[in-house]
Amino acid sequence: MTATPTPRPTHPLGRFASPVLLLVAMWVVQFADAVLPGSFTGFGLRSWEISGLGGIVLGPLLHANWQHLIANSVPFLVLGCLVAVEGARRFWAVTAIVAVVGGLGTWIVNAPGTLTIGASGLVFGYFGYVVMRVFAPGRVAHRILYAIIAVVVVALYGGSMVAGVFGVAEGISWQGHLFGAVGGGLAALIGRRPRVERGALAR
Repeated sequence: MTATPTPRPTHPLGRFASPVLLLVAMWVVQFADAVLPGSFTGFGLRSWEISGLGGIVLGPLLHANWQHLIANSVPFLVLGCLVAVEGARRFWAVTAIVAVVGGLGTWIVNAPGTLTIGASGLVFGYFGYVVMRVFAPGRVAHRILYAIIAVVVVALYGGSMVAGVFGVAEGISWQGHLFGAVGGGLAALIGRRPRVERGALAR
């Protein structure tokens, strides 16, 4: 009788590799943008232009300057790691949904020709996801702790959440923040595991 090999357990910190790698990619892109001729920002999300839809993927990796990237880095890493607690697959699935929903919403609502770049849409998407997960099955203490951390991070991020979502701060894409948060909430609903009824037989 051949014994089935037992899979090696992954290191607990390994699940955080995904948000770290994505953040590293943003820093590499910003460094390349700083040293190479021209500017990468033109590859961002440009509203109402079909060619600008590529910014749904590229826009979150691009930043106007180092200050912009630094301001996004800490909240992105903290909230991204809260999402990644559930695994790499869940992190990338949430990231994809937030990018598409947030990008399309911004592309439609923004004024034609408006260029949107930066990871703040993902930040607010992760925030929306973590908050919505409070209502999902699981350990209540952990879910509430994650939500509290998310609220604190976003409240401190960029001055205030209200300014970011409702456009109080000049030059900030409230559309990207708002639709990013909507995408995060939608990702939480899509990824919600069905409750198992007590007494149900396993097959």
